[in-house]
Amino acid sequence: MSNKNPILFSFRRCPYAMRARMAIKLCKQTCAIREISLRSKHEEFLNLSQKGTVPVLLLPNGNIIDESLDIIKWAISMNDPFKLKSDDDKIYKEDLAIIKVFDDDFKFHLDRYKYSSRYENVNREKHRNKAQAILAEINTLLIENNWIRGDHPTLPDISILPFVRQYRIADTEWFDRHLKLPRVKNWLNDFINSTLLSQVMLKYKIWEKGDPEIIL
Repeated sequence: MSNKNPILFSFRRCPYAMRARMAIKLCKQTCAIREISLRSKHEEFLNLSQKGTVPVLLLPNGNIIDESLDIIKWAISMNDPFKLKSDDDKIYKEDLAIIKVFDDDFKFHLDRYKYSSRYENVNREKHRNKAQAILAEINTLLIENNWIRGDHPTLPDISILPFVRQYRIADTEWFDRHLKLPRVKNWLNDFINSTLLSQVMLKYKIWEKGDPEIIL
């Protein structure tokens, strides 16, 4: 199977798909985007990845990348004009470690905080506080800069901010009024109001076979 451009199967609100879209945008890669319904997944999409989760990137040579962080690494390998990846190997490894904490621990607590009704015997406040403790560590990284590694978003920012955004959405009033992490709040606010986020959160119709390709 060959396509002129890579094709990204995505779902607008999925944080994993969001970070993949941001990387593709920042790395100036031309990709077609196909919005997927998670309730009624298209057969062609399911044939690409047995996991059935977004994002999935289909490359022109037929290769498939079905992990968001791998899509980000692919985009960076193609072009990295904003230096998302640090040239310092030590910092790069630290960035990957930060992302892993959010992908594993923070996401675990976020799910049980935001979607507590889906779980049995869950103490919602406990999981909110566990996630808050992880954010407190990020707060210390933002002492000198607006972003984790300087004056613009880099790999850890785009990889974890979609999950922090969900944390706020779980209880916006509590986050805005009671969270005592001012630098995290400013960091998230800058992200929410960024041109980058508005660009990757455009609404697209659910893709159907035969639809003209839409470029991200």
